[in-house]
Parts: sequence; structure tokens; C-alpha cells
Amino acid sequence: MTDPADAARRSPWRTATVVAIRDETPTAKTFRLALPEPSSHRAGQHYVLRLTAPDGYTASRSYSVASAPDGTAEIELTVERLADGEVSTFLHDVVVAGDELEVRGPIGGWFVWDADRPALLVGGGSGVVPLMAMLRLARRLGRSDLVRLVVSARSPDVLYYRDELPGPESRIAFTRVAAPGSARPPGRLTPGDFARVARPDATAYVCGSTGFADAASDLLLAIGFPPDRIRVERFGPTG
Repeated sequence: MTDPADAARRSPWRTATVVAIRDETPTAKTFRLALPEPSSHRAGQHYVLRLTAPDGYTASRSYSVASAPDGTAEIELTVERLADGEVSTFLHDVVVAGDELEVRGPIGGWFVWDADRPALLVGGGSGVVPLMAMLRLARRLGRSDLVRLVVSARSPDVLYYRDELPGPESRIAFTRVAAPGSARPPGRLTPGDFARVARPDATAYVCGSTGFADAASDLLLAIGFPPDRIRVERFGPTG
């Protein structure tokens, strides 16, 4: 039997057109891409984006899809700009609407959510990107009752999707500077942040840096979350 994820990795490169770019934070932008055909992605999957120089040199990076599956040919990728990143600096500093980019995917079959079961989403920093696709899917289908999202960010100015993310499904924990009027003081996540929102039958999706993912997983275990219902996506700098 063919592994769907493996088949996606071996799928051909396709040309996508940049139709819109918007700022998310001072160092992150969302790129809306139009594909040649409707996207078949599931919430939590990613695409590989490749740049090719005139001399034939290529550089590719994986970026999670931030948009919910909707049957259209457009997807959104949110990219953090890294000072020494080959791909991210080009996307931020050079790419404009109308440009064409090579992409391949969607990829991933384990860290996905189809709005068919309760989910606790836990994201740190840019780790919220694939979780935002899940939250958007739940809202689009009218199944917000199935999902709760806990996000950790240093301060309001670096919170991804800060105008859209807040809602009855989400809890935001600022670690250094809290938002004005916030009832939660600044600080790292605690078991209490999860205990208030975790359903006993939920599957947890944790995404962030290795340090964040390990710490969040330990907190989930501390409140009695079964290890076999914790799915983790770790990432390092993606330049």
C-alpha cells in the first residue's frame, strides 16, 4: 500500500502565483498563493517551497499551511523572516504579488485534524501556524465546540493572527508582556492553562520549538493527558 505522505513528497513541483501578502508581526508575513488546481491539503499539513537561482542553485524550505481546507486553489503560508535565511529573506524582501513560486505538496499525514474529534491545540510562537488552519476549519464548519487553542507568545506585538485568533476557543498566554486588561499575568504556561480547557476525550496537537514542545508535553502529562493522545510537531529555524 502506498503511503500518502510519501506519495506527496514525490509529487511534482508546481508553479503557484502570489496573489496577496500581508504582515502578521514585525518579522512574519502571510503569502497567499494560487495553485494550478484546487488544494487537497488537510489542516496541519505543509508545502515545500523552492527557489531557483539563475545559475541553477536551489534552496527549499517547508512551510505549514495556515489556511483551512476549503476546496479552492488558494492556500496561505506564513513565513517568519530569519536574518540569515536564504528563502525567508527572499520571500520577505523581494517577492511581490504577481510573482511565481515553485511548491510541492501537501505533505504530512500524522499531525492533521479533520474536525472529526475533540482537539486541544497548543502552540508556541510561529508554532501556531498549522494550528490556525485547524481553528479556522472548526470555525468554518461551525464545530468550534470540538477545539480549544492555547497559544504562548512573548507579547501582543509578536502574536500571530492577533486580530483573528481571539475567541471563545482560544486562550492566549503572554510570557513577557501581557495585553492591556489581561487577567492572566505574564509568565510561561502552567498546568492551569490546560486544565481549564482540556477535554478528557481530546487529542492534543503541540507545535513549536523543541524546548517549547517538550515543556508543553510535560505539562499535559502532569494534568493526566494520556501520552498516546499527544501529537507533537517540533521545528527549528526555517530560513
